[in-house]
Amino acid sequence: MSVQPLPDIPDTNDAVADRIDVTLVRRLVAEQFPRWAHLPVRPVEVGGWDNRTFHLGDAMSVRLPSAAGYALQVAKEQRWLPVLGPRLPLEVPTPLAHGRADGGYPYPWSVYRWIDGRTARAERIDDLIRFGTDLAAFLRALREVDTTEAPTAGEHSAWRGGPLSTYDAETRAAIERHRDQLPVDAVTNIWHAALDATFSGPPVWFHGDVAYGNLLVRDGRLAAVIDFGCCGVGDPACDVVIAWTLLHGPSRAAFREAVGLDGATWARGRGWALWKALITLDSPEPAKAAEARDVLGELLAEQTVAR
Repeated sequence: MSVQPLPDIPDTNDAVADRIDVTLVRRLVAEQFPRWAHLPVRPVEVGGWDNRTFHLGDAMSVRLPSAAGYALQVAKEQRWLPVLGPRLPLEVPTPLAHGRADGGYPYPWSVYRWIDGRTARAERIDDLIRFGTDLAAFLRALREVDTTEAPTAGEHSAWRGGPLSTYDAETRAAIERHRDQLPVDAVTNIWHAALDATFSGPPVWFHGDVAYGNLLVRDGRLAAVIDFGCCGVGDPACDVVIAWTLLHGPSRAAFREAVGLDGATWARGRGWALWKALITLDSPEPAKAAEARDVLGELLAEQTVAR
C-alpha cells in the first residue's frame, strides 16, 4: 500500500459547519425523505465535530459531515455498516437512508437508527476491567470479518490503518515545539520504538477512532460502538489507543490480554496515542489540552515501569 504523507483531515470547514443547524436538517429531510418530514428535529446532547448529529423523531438520527474530508466517509458507512453489524457483538449504527448534496449543503449525508446510550466517561462505567474486555471482544470480532473488497487505509480513514510514519514529520515538529514541556528523550524513544515496530501481518478491519466519545454505555456497561467514518482494512494498531486515553492499570492490562495483539502492534498503538496527544497539547480547548497531558503522563509512566 502506497501512502503519501498528508496532514490530518482538518477539524472543520467553517463555511459549511456554521450552516448546519435544525433548519437545514428539516429542509433536507422534507425535500429528500418526505415520509419523515413530520418528525421533530433537535440537536443531540453530544453533536460531534467531524460530523454534526441531530435527532429525527425518537428512533432516528441525521448525521452531516462538517467538511469535505469527512464527506468521503458517508458512502463507506452506507456500504459497510450493514455488512459489519451482524458480525459484531455490540450495537453499531444502522443506515436507513442516504441523503444527497444540494444547493444549500454540498455533501452527502445519512439517516441512522438511533442508539440509546451515553458516552463512555469513566464515572459512567461500573467495572472498567469488564469494559476493557468487552471492548477487546468487539475488536477481535471486527478483525475477523472478511476483508474482500473492503476499503484499504487512505484519505477516507485519515490514514488510520496505514503506516505510522505518515505522521512522522508532524510528530517530530510537535516534540520540538513542546520541548520545554516534555522529557524529549523519553518521548522520542516511544516514537522511535513505534516506528521500528513495523506492521507485517495480513490487513484486517479496524474501526479507526476507538475513543470514549464513540463508545456508548447503558446501565454501566459497554453497549454500542458508533462513528465508523475512519474504518477500513489495514493495521489495527490505531484501535488500541483507548488503552491510554480511558483505561489504566488493571483495566489496561485486561484489555491488552483480551484484545490478542502482539507487542509490535501494542508499540505502534502507543505511537498513535503519542502522536494525537502531542498535536493536541496546545489545543485552545482546555479540556482537550488536559486530556493530552494525561495521555502523555500515562505513556511516560508505562515506559518507566517497563524498564
